Amino acid sequence: LRRAEVVASDKTGVRIEGCSGYHWVFRCQDAVVHQAAPTRAASVVHAMMDGHRPAVWLSDRYAAQQGHGLAQQTCLAHVARDVAYALEASDDPVPFRLKLWLGSAFDLADTAGLAASTLAAKRRALERRLDAILAAPSGCELTRALQAKLRRARDQLLTFADWPGQVGATNNACERDLRPAVIQRKVTNGYRAMWAAQGEADVRTVVATARLAPNTSVFGTILTTVTA
Repeated sequence: LRRAEVVASDKTGVRIEGCSGYHWVFRCQDAVVHQAAPTRAASVVHAMMDGHRPAVWLSDRYAAQQGHGLAQQTCLAHVARDVAYALEASDDPVPFRLKLWLGSAFDLADTAGLAASTLAAKRRALERRLDAILAAPSGCELTRALQAKLRRARDQLLTFADWPGQVGATNNACERDLRPAVIQRKVTNGYRAMWAAQGEADVRTVVATARLAPNTSVFGTILTTVTA
């Protein structure tokens, strides 16, 4: 993780020792690292990365997960949720235009094997469309707030186009990694001790990382780890 060029992160809330805590996950091409922590502050990221600054960081727009890479990719799935809410709550045409724009961005992210010139041309076209959408006048307060939010993230929306096949447009992989922790929280309502929360994070780290390698036995990896 501390050598990776591309790192993604996410977190979810848990109860630890009767207080609010957090289950973090950090993911790169070759490793998935889970971490239990009493806080959701950027200090968790700093401790995990130990000074390493990857080329690209993929996350949502939460401030503690920003600024850890040389470049940032904002999860477009989170943007799509905001756009969907604005589309349902408003009759303004801007959210619908943003929905179409996101569809084109997702199509570009799913397209493999494009020539560099073609990819660059498609990115420029998306940037021109987005500029027009963000500059469009609107009488809807919700739409204006959404436009302002996207202006602040303007340079983080299409970073994936510079790293084809290496950076995703969404952070869905991290969300899938966190799903067992969410289920555990709903079933047990949390952990009585920090060592239990961290113990489970360690097990999930071993299991999730083992699953990245083809033809790898998860049980065999756990057995090798505990008997090393």
